[in-house]
Amino acid sequence: MIPQLRGWYDRYEKDGFTIVGVHSPEFFWEKSYERVVDAAKRLGVRYPIVQDNDMRIWTRWGVRAWPTTLLVDKKQVVRYRHIGEGDYEETEAMIRRLLAERD
Repeated sequence: MIPQLRGWYDRYEKDGFTIVGVHSPEFFWEKSYERVVDAAKRLGVRYPIVQDNDMRIWTRWGVRAWPTTLLVDKKQVVRYRHIGEGDYEETEAMIRRLLAERD
């Protein structure tokens, strides 16, 4: 999933596309800020990552599995949800569609 996110960020950032990664750790040792920073550097992640150590974001957005992708439109409405890996072409098509929409 990370390579696809990096690619979309690189291709569409100039068009107003924003990615916010949310790190919701499954295990206690995944809660370390330093580990998240190190992993982001190692994986070449340039977009912001929020640490969700208390799982509040996870719960608020109704996430139940890793990874989950949500696409939110300009009016802050969730327009697309995909759970798990795959469907990258469908996800990218929706990104393009949302970017093309007028306010």
